[in-house]
Amino acid sequence: MGDLYETDVLAWSEHQAELLRRRAAGQVVNDADIDWPNVAEEIESVGRSQLSAVRSHILQAFLHDLKAEVWPLARDVPHWRSEAKRERLDAAEAYAPSMRQKIDLASLYAKALRIMPEQYDGQPPLPPRTECPFASVDELFADP
Repeated sequence: MGDLYETDVLAWSEHQAELLRRRAAGQVVNDADIDWPNVAEEIESVGRSQLSAVRSHILQAFLHDLKAEVWPLARDVPHWRSEAKRERLDAAEAYAPSMRQKIDLASLYAKALRIMPEQYDGQPPLPPRTECPFASVDELFADP
C-alpha cells in the first residue's frame, strides 16, 4: 500500500478512506490493508496546512496594510485596504483556537516588513511602524 501512496496519492487516499469508513461501520477490515503511518501523517498534515493558510492570510493582510501606510497617497490605497480586510476575514474563517499559540504576529509582521517593495510608482516608502500593531489574533480579527 505504501507504493500506491508514493505513486498515486489520490487513489491511495480514496482506498484508505473506504477502508476506514467500513471499519467505522463495524465491518471487518484487515488492519494490514490500512496504511496507518501514512494515514496518521496525512491527518496531521491537514492541520499543518490549515495553520499555514491562516499565517499566509495574516502575512498578506500585514503587507497590504503596510503598503497603504507607507504610500498613503497612492491610487491603490483603497484596494490595499480592501485586500487587507479580505485577508483578515479569510484568516479568521480558517482560524481554530488551537492555533493561537502557533501564530506569532510579531514574526509575521517582521516578515511583511522584509518583503515590502522598496518603491511604488518610483516613490520610496515613508518609514513604516516597526512594531506589530496587533497584540493578539483576537485584536487582529476584530480590526475593521
